[in-house]
Amino acid sequence: MTSGFWKARRVFLTGHTGFKGSWLALWLKHVGAQVFGYSLPPPTTPSIFESAGLANVLDGTMVGDIRDLGQLTRAMADVKPDVVVHLAAQAIVFSSFEDPVGTFGSNVMGTVNVLESARHVDTIRTMLIVTSDKCYENSEVGPPRSESDAMGGDDPYSASKGCAELVTHAYRSSFFGAGEQHPVTVMSARAGNVIGGGDFARYRLIPDLVRGAREGRPVMIRNPAATRPWQHVLEPLSGYLTLIERAWEHAGGVAEGWNFGPAADDVREVGWVADRFADCWGIARNEAWRKDSRSFPTEKLTLQLDSTKVAARLGWQPRWTIEQTLNRVVDWYKREAEGFNAHNLIIEQIEDYVNSAPRAAADATQHTSIGPAS
Repeated sequence: MTSGFWKARRVFLTGHTGFKGSWLALWLKHVGAQVFGYSLPPPTTPSIFESAGLANVLDGTMVGDIRDLGQLTRAMADVKPDVVVHLAAQAIVFSSFEDPVGTFGSNVMGTVNVLESARHVDTIRTMLIVTSDKCYENSEVGPPRSESDAMGGDDPYSASKGCAELVTHAYRSSFFGAGEQHPVTVMSARAGNVIGGGDFARYRLIPDLVRGAREGRPVMIRNPAATRPWQHVLEPLSGYLTLIERAWEHAGGVAEGWNFGPAADDVREVGWVADRFADCWGIARNEAWRKDSRSFPTEKLTLQLDSTKVAARLGWQPRWTIEQTLNRVVDWYKREAEGFNAHNLIIEQIEDYVNSAPRAAADATQHTSIGPAS
């Protein structure tokens, strides 16, 4: 990140009441941006948005549904932002089986509406549409997924994110190109499985483990052998901010999709992460979790991102290993439960992250074939 770039920059952020959006909103405020959030009410109780007091920190916070094009367009026009970051989504894979219509409505038409609204606001210079590592067609064999791979998805959530990428490409090509009346640099970002303090969502590994540890009961895990690209929430957020800065400086040179994934050795099995969480929390592994023997909708067992492009072209590298990440995550939840202010805990970890050195390029960009982690 460039010192001073964000000072007084006007940012329209969708999804600011969620876990990832709350961390990003506070980071943007911390570096001097004017942040205007647009989102549904906080999706969980408790919520990091409320515990961190974000309503009193941001320059504007609007309750609204991205599926309502008229309301969204009016809100964006009123703010007159320089930058738009779109995070709002139905973000839980398992929930997409319970509500596929709502998932496609939010993740596909919601993305259409954000891009359509931006066509009518001539102050915008850059837009970042955040999707998911699950946007790719995933055969579960071969090398990690790179930006040139086909979009796909067998479950409603993954398919909706692949569709959001296609929508972004279509709008970028049709309405926001350099030769268009309203040139805007439109990018998309695909991150790994983000974890961090303040996530209280259902059907996510770390929040479930935290609830189990606090209540003294083991958590039932659907697919402990599934592998995922784990990373602290600050990792992709730092990449998003770096990408937006580069887009501002170089316009269309970065108007494309970007992967922000962890180092190859941080692609780990769910059970491995659950065991290390138990170690960090200070409880026996067999008291932290057990395999759920019930039947569930089929999910992909293996997934890994190739982030060599962002390393080569933007110089972005992950900073924390999965072990360092889990230590910080557990520390956040424990201190928050002891009464430490959530806002201050977030800022403390942001400063810790900024002052950490990037991992060596060889470590951060080395990739192996997709398969179960050892």
